[in-house]
Amino acid sequence: METLLLNATFEPLKVITWQRAVTLMFLGKVEVIEEYEDEEICSVSFSIKMPSVVRLLRMIRPRSRRVKFSRLNVFLRDRHTCQYCGAVLSTDDLTYDHIVPRSRGGRTEWENIVTACVGCNRQKGGRTPAEAGMRLLAKPGRPNYLPELKVTIRFKRTPESWRDYLYWNVTLTE
Repeated sequence: METLLLNATFEPLKVITWQRAVTLMFLGKVEVIEEYEDEEICSVSFSIKMPSVVRLLRMIRPRSRRVKFSRLNVFLRDRHTCQYCGAVLSTDDLTYDHIVPRSRGGRTEWENIVTACVGCNRQKGGRTPAEAGMRLLAKPGRPNYLPELKVTIRFKRTPESWRDYLYWNVTLTE
């Protein structure tokens, strides 16, 4: 059996073992929000229902990790918007463009890459935006976070008691 761990703000953080949930409960770090109906934990001196959902009593901030450089993360940073013409397109219809072309020493890094549609990328070619008579909509940089976060919980059957605590940013897969 697994237990859903919530932050103090009731946001889902992760799935932990029931043993870890009980340990956190006895340490006074969580409160039990939901229990499994038919599952009990028994010892010589007491019996408790197995926790299904627990909530941390103190707010924790998930560790901020450096955002990994990738094509998809560049598209997310730029909100799937061509940084030259402003067209919002699907991932399949986008490319990324080196502001200073690689042929001129431009590097593949956050500060030199922008999202571009195929047409604008062709029009710019191996030139800088100024040489091509094009302007960037925003100055590129390394993001501190990405606007789209998706947590996926994989279970054949997600416990019914979890459903009230899983928000729009969590995908349930069967």
